[in-house]
Amino acid sequence: MIKEIKITFLGNSGVGKSSIVKRYCFEEFDEHNQSNLGADYVPKEMEYQNNKIKLQIWDTAGQEKFRSLVPLFLRNAQAVIIVYDITQKSSFTQLKEWVSSLEQICSKNQLFFLVGNKCDLIEQEQVTYDEAKQYSYVQQPYIQNLKAPLQYTSCKNNEGIQELFQKIVEEYLKQEEELKNKELLINEKQNSKLKVEKKNYSTCC
Repeated sequence: MIKEIKITFLGNSGVGKSSIVKRYCFEEFDEHNQSNLGADYVPKEMEYQNNKIKLQIWDTAGQEKFRSLVPLFLRNAQAVIIVYDITQKSSFTQLKEWVSSLEQICSKNQLFFLVGNKCDLIEQEQVTYDEAKQYSYVQQPYIQNLKAPLQYTSCKNNEGIQELFQKIVEEYLKQEEELKNKELLINEKQNSKLKVEKKNYSTCC
């Protein structure tokens, strides 16, 4: 049985969302890659710990005129990847706008990841790792707690790309197991309650 994981990328235009997807799915890098229009869909199959996984990757456009389409691609997504450019302060400060778009759309079980792209240009950084790390775990006005693991990536040098998607799959499988165990526990409690009620009914009647 193939497990399907829908992944939606968010972030400003030019931060490298499409480059991350192309580097991972096709092992390609184009320094002059053009921004997409609306959203691109790329499927990717993989295996992890004897699990067959199909990643359904949605790469959304970052231009303002396409913001209204974002909720369509966030619905039913198991993982949301918010990308900023470490050399562009504005792409980081505007993360709050992207986080606000998650309000009343994402479920409590969705996984969030924060990606600082273009780490090969670390000497030009305008956002430090510590600053991003602090933001990724603070209380947000729209999400009770973002709890987004921070991953640095470089599409040019192919750094952190494989690790990002592996982390996504690991966290998804971990969460799936936890939810399964929680459901089993609830069912056990309900069954125990029914047995007690049935026993009491038999005794009194």
